[in-house]
Amino acid sequence: MPTVLWRERMEEGDDMFSEEAIVASEKALQKYVSSLKTLKTPTEKAILKKVKEVVIEFNKLNEEFDYFIETLEREELCEFIEEKAQEAGLEPDEDITEEWREW
Repeated sequence: MPTVLWRERMEEGDDMFSEEAIVASEKALQKYVSSLKTLKTPTEKAILKKVKEVVIEFNKLNEEFDYFIETLEREELCEFIEEKAQEAGLEPDEDITEEWREW
């Protein structure tokens, strides 16, 4: 989970993060992973719906917590989101977050 890395960077003095932003991010990612696991029929459409939901949630979190998602965090988040979508059965050939992502 990318939040482990974010917490480490925060503890090393990176003031871009707050504990609240990390906790909210962890909750959003855990909800995303759980929602993928509970799909009865993990079709491409169903998986992408869950991807859209988590991306939109991070759009809100990023704004709420003073735009803490920069290039490195975006790459880490996208990698995690895509990895979990693949585990659920999606075979992406491009960035699956780009359509909805504002960060």
